[in-house]
Amino acid sequence: MAEPILSTAGLTRRFGALAAVSEVSLAIRRGTITGLIGPNGAGKSTLFNLLTGALYPDAGTVALAGEDLTRLPPDRRFGLGLGRTFQIPRPFARMSVLENVMLAPMGQTGERVIGPILFPGRVRGEERRIRERALEVLDFVTLRPLADHPAGKISGGQMKLLELARVLMGDPKVILLDEPAAGVNPVLTEMLIGKIEELNRQGKTFVIIEHDMDFIMRHCDPVIAMAEGRVIFEGTAAEARANPALLDAYLGAPVGE
Repeated sequence: MAEPILSTAGLTRRFGALAAVSEVSLAIRRGTITGLIGPNGAGKSTLFNLLTGALYPDAGTVALAGEDLTRLPPDRRFGLGLGRTFQIPRPFARMSVLENVMLAPMGQTGERVIGPILFPGRVRGEERRIRERALEVLDFVTLRPLADHPAGKISGGQMKLLELARVLMGDPKVILLDEPAAGVNPVLTEMLIGKIEELNRQGKTFVIIEHDMDFIMRHCDPVIAMAEGRVIFEGTAAEARANPALLDAYLGAPVGE
């Protein structure tokens, strides 16, 4: 068994009387593609928000490679190797695809007002290296031909690839994908799956929220299921298909059939 790289212990978040996430303890194994499933309102997106720092828990902890992230803001978590995409991409629409990707690296000298004044040579050098890396990443996600296009003018599926490119600029250890196949045509979905699996072979760990059960059952192992804020199942895709509690959570609908 691979060692855990992302873990939670007793993670809980309430909104008034509602426990959106309740005492969730997980150990995501290094090098896996973990599928996170559950009906609407199960707590999946809230869990992602707790993992990435968009929300802080009422109780419990989050750790990445043994380092406590529980009270760190999202940018610190990204810097430590935890990347995340969103169900609905929101690129900087008027900026080019390339510019969107070049914005991702943190701590650029040119971000500070005084940086270009005091260190113009450093700023130019950083921009050159970042541009070269961004073009390499765009090549990988097949978006280089669109590098100079406004990001708001590309398709929804291409925006999903752009989000992945921006995350890759941070060289993350773990990538959380929120419904990567939602609203994406089948050709781009297969391309995205191929990129995920290639990155996984290179050592990247993935956790994927997805309502497309065929996607989950074909590409994810293990599978984790949530319902009413709690984890109700952890196991293989084959075990998920036959689990009574999981089938009940989906109102009796066959899982992955």
